[in-house]
Amino acid sequence: MQNTNAFHGSDVEAVEDIYKIKKEGITNFSSNVNPLGISPKLRKTLAQRIDVISTYPDRNYKCLRIAIGEYIHADYQNILVGNGSTELISLLIQMRKPKTALLLGPTYSEYERELSLRGSAITYYYLKEKDEFELDYRDFKSSINENIDMLILCNPNNPTSTCLDNRRLKMVLSLCRKYGILVLIDETYVEFVTDVEAVTAVPLTTVYDNLVVLRGVSKFFAAPGLRLGYAVSGNFEFLDFMNEKKNPWSINSLAEVAGSVIFSDTAYIEKTRRLIDDERNFMYEELSRLPKLKVYRPTGNFILVRIEDKSVTAQDFFEFCIKRGLMIRDCSSFASLKDYFVRFCIMQPEKNRELLRCFKEYFY
Repeated sequence: MQNTNAFHGSDVEAVEDIYKIKKEGITNFSSNVNPLGISPKLRKTLAQRIDVISTYPDRNYKCLRIAIGEYIHADYQNILVGNGSTELISLLIQMRKPKTALLLGPTYSEYERELSLRGSAITYYYLKEKDEFELDYRDFKSSINENIDMLILCNPNNPTSTCLDNRRLKMVLSLCRKYGILVLIDETYVEFVTDVEAVTAVPLTTVYDNLVVLRGVSKFFAAPGLRLGYAVSGNFEFLDFMNEKKNPWSINSLAEVAGSVIFSDTAYIEKTRRLIDDERNFMYEELSRLPKLKVYRPTGNFILVRIEDKSVTAQDFFEFCIKRGLMIRDCSSFASLKDYFVRFCIMQPEKNRELLRCFKEYFY
């Protein structure tokens, strides 16, 4: 049963094939998707509006952008929509053509992939274990110079679940503006943060023209299949270029309809935040009591754990859990994380307690 792959959250079929477990029987703690699933309001709306696939969506997506703007408190003219955040990352890198990009790691691998496709040199500033994976700004400053064209950071960061607040973001943005560095902040997980307003960089887009903020509906709204992402920026040169280069109608009609519903579904949004807050705190406190584990304080909807018992690897524990139908993330594929880090996302209470029993059984 030995396997050296560190599975991504979307690799359920591969796990099914290797471990001979039906995917319907797997609880995916690796996907970082809202455990509530799509909202009932969205489900009902899509069923009622299915006929929209017979028509083209608005090429400019004005109504959709207005709905997003009301949700994030931004002018819709500063918003660009795309076929998931991946398309927007690719277009932004195409526009900037960075000779050298700096990534705040360990982090999501798609940034490196897109930069490599464009021939960019990539350097990393790694968050450090000794600092609890929090950014040491004084040390970070030494990595910023005139040779860097672009900085990419995920906030909250995947997989560490740490984040930068507005105060530190302003320091980073001001420093980068001094050197003409474009900053891309991926806020895929920011809506799971307890105090979103203290963390989001969206309001800063009106102050810093070297800033682009990305978000999407895959994680918080549990809709990765919609492929709906959006970028926010006060840099109209960037927005004009992206609009010129992106494919027309890159968002389908159903995604356009969905966007007009989900961002105003306050009951679903508040229910999600209550669930994540309560369960995140519970899992953090419970796991922190286990002496063979080091648990890093989370801000997103997932928790990073270091196994202190060096006779046990992340893969060992992955296999212990998967035999019980629970799929966590072996983090050994993340640059700078060794093979004793695991990550899991917050699920429904009964499933969280099932995973907690696995931790306690294995590490007591």
